[in-house]
Amino acid sequence: MTDFTMETGSDGVAVITWDVDGKSMNVLSLEGLETLDRLIDDALADEAVKGIVLTSGKDSFAAGMDLNIIAKMKDMAGDDPARGVFEGVMDMHRVLRKIERAGMDPKTNKGGKPIASALPGTALGIGLELPLATHRIFVADNAKAKIGLPEIMVGIFPGAGGTTRLVRKMGAMAASPFLLEGKTVEPAKAKAAGIVDEVVSDPLAAAKAWVLDAKDADLLKPWDAKGYKMPGGAPYHPAGFMTFVGASAMVNSKTKGVYPAAKALLSAVYEGALVPFDTALKIEARWFTSVLMNPSSGAMIRSLFINKGALEKGAVRPADVPDQQVKKVGVLGAGMMGAGIALVSAQAGIDVVLLDRDQDAADRGKAYSETYAAKGVSRKKITQDKADAMLARIEATTAYEALADCDLIVEAVFEDPAVKAEVTKAVDAVTNNDCIFATNTSTLPISELAKASKNPEQFIGIHFFSPVEKMLLVEIIRGKATGDRAVAKALDFVRQIRKTPIVVNDARFFYANRCIIPYINEGIRMVKEGVAPALIENAAKMVGMPLGPLQLVDETSIDLGAKIARATKAAMGDAYPDEAVDEVIFWMEAQGRLGRKAGKGFYDYDEKGKRQGLSQAVAAQYPQAATQPELLEVQHRLLFVQSLEAVRALEDGVLMDIREGDVGAILGWGFAPWSGGPLSWLDMIGAPYAAERCDALSAAHGARFACPDLLRDMADKNQSFYGRFGETSAAA
Repeated sequence: MTDFTMETGSDGVAVITWDVDGKSMNVLSLEGLETLDRLIDDALADEAVKGIVLTSGKDSFAAGMDLNIIAKMKDMAGDDPARGVFEGVMDMHRVLRKIERAGMDPKTNKGGKPIASALPGTALGIGLELPLATHRIFVADNAKAKIGLPEIMVGIFPGAGGTTRLVRKMGAMAASPFLLEGKTVEPAKAKAAGIVDEVVSDPLAAAKAWVLDAKDADLLKPWDAKGYKMPGGAPYHPAGFMTFVGASAMVNSKTKGVYPAAKALLSAVYEGALVPFDTALKIEARWFTSVLMNPSSGAMIRSLFINKGALEKGAVRPADVPDQQVKKVGVLGAGMMGAGIALVSAQAGIDVVLLDRDQDAADRGKAYSETYAAKGVSRKKITQDKADAMLARIEATTAYEALADCDLIVEAVFEDPAVKAEVTKAVDAVTNNDCIFATNTSTLPISELAKASKNPEQFIGIHFFSPVEKMLLVEIIRGKATGDRAVAKALDFVRQIRKTPIVVNDARFFYANRCIIPYINEGIRMVKEGVAPALIENAAKMVGMPLGPLQLVDETSIDLGAKIARATKAAMGDAYPDEAVDEVIFWMEAQGRLGRKAGKGFYDYDEKGKRQGLSQAVAAQYPQAATQPELLEVQHRLLFVQSLEAVRALEDGVLMDIREGDVGAILGWGFAPWSGGPLSWLDMIGAPYAAERCDALSAAHGARFACPDLLRDMADKNQSFYGRFGETSAAA
């Protein structure tokens, strides 16, 4: 079955229907593009055809290009990949330009056949770029539909003419949120913005009627008409000049220069605005090619689309376990974490028992969802009826008996093994033998906590990140006794609440905290050494980390860091490596500099919690050294200290799949998304160079930078992680 089919009615309108077999949403493949090209030729050549309508056989139009193909375009392009990619992109431009010109006489701009788009729902990426090449876009009045060009979110930009057409249609300023931020909107807002033309109840019927009534002037795009002027002004126009100066500043402010797609997009827009339309398409294609040739785009597509999608679809789920969809979940502890877990569960349609020691605490936990729902209603993101239904699913109580028919328990009580053991036994006394018990701990070993359970094989860790409703990652921790059904239950639950799961084996700090704590510690260690805090923080942001290590510890609180340090030191004894870090942490704790919540930490804050700048008190206690390290040295310390822990987690069997290592790092703590994750970053710089830098860093700064045996072996063999372990296979 072909992706596109065409049927011409008695009215002379040829309807080309996009319907990819076996897919819930249409995605464009190279074969599909060839079919579309042929059908357009046939329709334009057929005298019986008065016009053409492009539509979808699904309830959406299209989700975009098949990113698996984009990720492999370089490999498919032969010995000269840049030329091959460019020619492939230009072929796409050729097809869309053919649709746009629709057989018009190049001199008179007359004689073309009207081509309209009828979008029944969501149109993203190429799913919008294709309609933008047609003469009129009709969209169904469907508030759930999303219209936009989100390519920037996965490390590329709209390269099938979407960049050039949207800017020429709307102007650079108006188009910037949709191009540079990947903003998507509902149809009514897309019409108000000028992206689509009509929002109607029956887009196919409306498109057919328009096609039959269209005149030559209705087909001519503004940029093909004589005297066209870009909305908002071209770069050489005073208004346009200010737009591009501001856009350049905004892009560099937000990306710090480490996301190649944003800079390339802006270059394509600026340069394309100075030349005729067809030349602008070539410029767009060249910049798009440069982005695809950059290893960052391939790494981002692989981690943020292909691998993330695979994990969400159950790539690491035990295959022989039947569906474990959660019907009723018990949440123990109604603090911020428990309240968040209750909220996302109720949003997913799961009945929730939210339990705490006293009714006031339980009610406050439910009130968190009430406040969240009220905001959603006020912002028209949810109806009052749906908000009421969601809240009705949450039962706030102090009675353990209410947990009797729960099939999953998520414990989110105080981080104390004795307290957790107490509630585990209390739950065991009232639940049936099929109930899975999950503990939401960030540091305590699952295998030890499971000893309090009567069914250790049904005991598992589900580590949420705060705030639960915003964070995308959930870390599932398999204890020594944890069985496959518990793993499947946890994965199915995470899928229900629309989060991305990774599954790791039990070890101190699991995976995420194992990597992020060294990042924080390295920043603090550099403060002790006399490295300028501003250099530390800006070096981190300039290499793609969302927060510098000092700001991050302020956000999570200094006293929490001190508590973790004491517990870790007690557990590790003489092997404990962070005495220098503790000196700073314990001094700050003693000074009451506990971070944002206390109004002072590494930064100072105003009464509303807004950062006022790096603290002079910290600077006085730990004065800056006369000689400061190079920027790259600081950045390498911050990136390597995380990446080497990821490698050690792989060596130790904590990580079982390299995909989880990269996806988990980006979604869990924001590891430089442009890199595709820590293992992708090591692949990007190459194992031989990485091992060489390890040797230099360990000689200068200590054994924490010692090259892991696995990385050394890969360096000797000139291997990469994705080459050695495969892009879709487990690392073990």
